[in-house]
Amino acid sequence: MKNILDLIIEFRDKRGWREHDTPDALAKSIIIEAAELLENYQWPDVTPDKENVKEELADVLIYALAMAADLGLDPEEIIKEKLIKNVKKYPENK
Repeated sequence: MKNILDLIIEFRDKRGWREHDTPDALAKSIIIEAAELLENYQWPDVTPDKENVKEELADVLIYALAMAADLGLDPEEIIKEKLIKNVKKYPENK
């Protein structure tokens, strides 16, 4: 995960985009990219474009990971913490 985070931050910083990557801008960008991902599934009779799904999903992940890094959060740790809460909230066989 650290290698991916480093690549994302390096890409962003080499382009001078750091000043624009505020938590609110990143949250908006996640939603925008998620909407672009959802477009692939808008119509039930249309087969999603797998390449576009892959690219839009990558965009969502990139923005989410950048946001976690900027907030000083460890993505692996916050995912594990959330899964522990989800296990309690949604027990098996219910």
